[in-house]
Formats: sequence, structure tokens, C-alpha cells
Amino acid sequence: MGTPTDIVRQAYAAFGRKDIAGILALLSDDVDWRFYAGEAAGISYAGKFTGKQQVQAWFGMLAESDDIQGFEPREFLEGPEHVTVLGWERAKPLPKGKEFETEWVHVFNVKNGKITRWIGTGDTAARVAATK
Repeated sequence: MGTPTDIVRQAYAAFGRKDIAGILALLSDDVDWRFYAGEAAGISYAGKFTGKQQVQAWFGMLAESDDIQGFEPREFLEGPEHVTVLGWERAKPLPKGKEFETEWVHVFNVKNGKITRWIGTGDTAARVAATK
């Protein structure tokens, strides 16, 4: 099973391989998945998603919206049933945006070897600016 950080690292490794099925296998059936962004950001994948099917759809929306060119989880802060990850990414909004960079924060709750909640946010203003 591993520590919460081990589980989260497995999820990031699967993301790096574009292995969405591998990520879904690490989630609880009723996972609570949220990406926070203001409405003005116009990000299709912002909002709350519940369960593996909706999370799978979330990854589809992400792939249709952003060409992620660089992605680095940099710091892992572990608690008894959660991991906060500080990271960075370089991406390009699709279809015709300009490249932008953002630091981000992801918070995972892990219980019994499964991710039960994920909350993510980043510099959505940088993404908005890249679409203009």
C-alpha cells in the first residue's frame, strides 16, 4: 500500500505517462476532485467532480484545454492522511494560446491506500493572459 506520499507519487508518475487508468486505480470510488479557478478564468475543468467517471472526464477536459509542456511536483508535505504538493508547470492553452508558467498547489487526502480527495489550484490569471 505505501505511505500517502508513495500513493501520490504513483499518481504523478501515471500522469507523466499519460496513464489515466493508472491514476483512476489509485482513487476511491467516491473520490471528491476539485480544481479551483474563478469563473473569469473560463477554465472548463474548474469545479467539483465526484467519482472515477467524472474524474476521467476531468482529465479529458484538461487534455482538450491545455497542452502541458512541463510539469514538476517539487515539494511533498505529508500528514497522517493527506499530502500537500507544491509544484510548477509550463503549459499552453488550446487551441491558440501562448505559453505560460504557473506554480500550483495540490492537496490529496489518502485513506486505506486510496486517494479520497484532490484539490488543485494555480495561477489562473497567467492562463487567462496567455489566451489573449
